[in-house]
Amino acid sequence: MRIVHWVAAVAATAAALSSNLALAQQQQFVNVLTGGQAGVYYPLGVALSQVYGKAIPNTKATAQVTKASAENLNLLQAGRGEIAFTLADALSDAWRGDEEAGFKTKLDKLRGISATYSNYIQIIASADSGIRTLADLKGKRVSVGAARSGTELNARAVFKAAGLTYKDLAKTEYLPFGESVELIKNRQLDATLQSAGLGVASIRDLATSVKIVVVSVPADIIAKIGDPAYQATIIPAGTYEGQTADVPTAAIPNFLVTHSGVSNDLAYAMTKALYEGLDTMYAAHNAAKGIKRENAIKGMPVPLHPGAEKYYREVGLIK
Repeated sequence: MRIVHWVAAVAATAAALSSNLALAQQQQFVNVLTGGQAGVYYPLGVALSQVYGKAIPNTKATAQVTKASAENLNLLQAGRGEIAFTLADALSDAWRGDEEAGFKTKLDKLRGISATYSNYIQIIASADSGIRTLADLKGKRVSVGAARSGTELNARAVFKAAGLTYKDLAKTEYLPFGESVELIKNRQLDATLQSAGLGVASIRDLATSVKIVVVSVPADIIAKIGDPAYQATIIPAGTYEGQTADVPTAAIPNFLVTHSGVSNDLAYAMTKALYEGLDTMYAAHNAAKGIKRENAIKGMPVPLHPGAEKYYREVGLIK
């Protein structure tokens, strides 16, 4: 009888261990840190979470709305997320610990996963505002993005190079893309600077509601910024309704980053799944077509995560 009890006890213990193991496997979470819902990070983050949910076993993946780059990087450093979208200049500032940019200390836990697509500096004004050039922003009401977001850091850099400060504006609003657009529609704001992929939903929405002007950021202004992350480019004619000509501006790379507390296995799986799930990303937003594996590690401002490095060695990107 004792043997029967012993066998039953062993079986119960084994079942409990098995159950606990299964539970542990089910408890792998991937939180994708994105941006505001009217931007590009959010739809791409939702798509990426769907890719991860399908491709990585025993994983529950979610996309979190945030204030984008700076907040994302601080959250990663605190271990409150597994992967995040960020602009290149914000990532460099975080790695250096640039307090003015919103990073009180060096965020030394950040690790690279991949370059993605480029953000375009898109300064959009209502046609009625009379704004046609950067100089015309003086005395106007302008939204520069959420405070200390990647967009707002871009606004500071562009304005400084153009000889402008926020004090030159009649009013400076620190608002996400969607709210900025609503204020322009209601004639409570004259212009908005949005750093995002081409065809961002917020500007598309605005252009179908009011006549807009896409303000040029000339190459000489971009050169004065003095940061190699800022590259001269154009917003092609027809990107937005009523935009009949190409408009010069600056482009800045975006990156996907993680932190050192994420396991090598998970970082490897996230990197591999990204490149095997690009069709899902493309379907989410046209900007995702800028994600190319051959560019994955170009200009990466932080060390690669060893898990990502393993994947790039497997595919021959790193020898």
